[in-house]
Amino acid sequence: MATAEPHPPASPASSAASPAHGSNGHHAPGGAAAGLVMGALGVVFGDIGTSPLYALRETFTHGSGMSATPEHVLGVLSVLFWAVTLTVTIKYVVLIMRADNKGEGGVLALATLATRGLNGKARSTRRVITVLAVIGLALFYGDAIITPAVSVMGAVEGLSAAAPAFTPFVVPLSLVILVGLFFLQARGTADVGRLFGPVMLVWFVVLGVLGAWQIAKNPAVLLAINPVYGIELIAERGLGIFWAFGAIVLAVTGAEALYADMGHFGRKPIRIAWLGLVMPGLLLNYFGQGAMIIDDPEVVHKVFFALVPQDYILVLVALSTMAAVIASQAVITGVFSLTRQAIQLGYLPRMDIRHTSETAIGQIYISRVNWILMGGVVALVIGFGSSSALAGAYGLAVTGAMLVDAALATMVAILVWRWKWPVAVGVFGFLAIPDLA
Repeated sequence: MATAEPHPPASPASSAASPAHGSNGHHAPGGAAAGLVMGALGVVFGDIGTSPLYALRETFTHGSGMSATPEHVLGVLSVLFWAVTLTVTIKYVVLIMRADNKGEGGVLALATLATRGLNGKARSTRRVITVLAVIGLALFYGDAIITPAVSVMGAVEGLSAAAPAFTPFVVPLSLVILVGLFFLQARGTADVGRLFGPVMLVWFVVLGVLGAWQIAKNPAVLLAINPVYGIELIAERGLGIFWAFGAIVLAVTGAEALYADMGHFGRKPIRIAWLGLVMPGLLLNYFGQGAMIIDDPEVVHKVFFALVPQDYILVLVALSTMAAVIASQAVITGVFSLTRQAIQLGYLPRMDIRHTSETAIGQIYISRVNWILMGGVVALVIGFGSSSALAGAYGLAVTGAMLVDAALATMVAILVWRWKWPVAVGVFGFLAIPDLA
């Protein structure tokens, strides 16, 4: 059914996002909870789940000047391991996901909670919160337009590398895939999750198995869990380490979408999926890639696809392509949630919002936003023509959005959770270090 949102209130303090009854999965029956976990796999984790395709490779080829020596590989893996652990697990899954606004997540939920904590005082602080919210919303919209273009073109370009004659069809095929994805949105995130969930389940299992296979050949790579290796790399490289950090941060892209999608599937299903499958699969794969680079530094430019024997590369390319398409879903879904909150807070005009689930009111579809996003994505694909041309803008949008989340979360910790301000600033400031790269 299509429903129009009520007239927006005058300020964030006087409003809350629509409740996502049952969306946090606390009272869902076993079958429904399992369905939410599977749906979260298909919708929430696509973005961060495709990072192994390029994150470690770009760290050594992105102008960092680092050679793929065992010491450098262990140092990079150590930094990457702790970036994923601190940024995604601690910062988002453990801390920021506590800050839900009636089940909804995202930058506007943080802004609403922070404003409410002011209790009508400190008008200047209220203005700062509003400005941060608008900046964060704009950055997330930018991310939502860039991510589908980058991920899908990058996947199709991978197929082109396997068959050079396919090169002229990269842009047209990317457009066909993307347009089809946006038309699929009207079916709702529950249906999309049911379609994509099994694919991503296979994807994360394959990531973990391939990584574990290589780790078994060189288990010494697990020494990189020790943060000393990362600290030694930072000390050796000095300011030059920021070139490597700029690529390592690609391993955590999608964390902000994970939080923004909380209203669709709930905190508990997302946490179960992340801790039970997604994080282990990702880290095993990164360490497996590291083990392979230590054994043969020449594979660094194609390390992900080198994880499998030559006869299975095309199979992995096909699975990677599906995963890259699914990666676009995480940010699209997050935009629907944030747009509804923006309407209720008076930042955007009223629009028709269709609820696509009878049991989880957080699952919604906004037709106007969907088609605007599609137009922006199509324009980027046609205008830039390759994923590499968009890479810089991609990193800027993602890290900018995560920095805004950290700033607002600090305010929520002080104003709502009643943390002492030195503790809040210290904790979220420390957790924001990877974003600053």
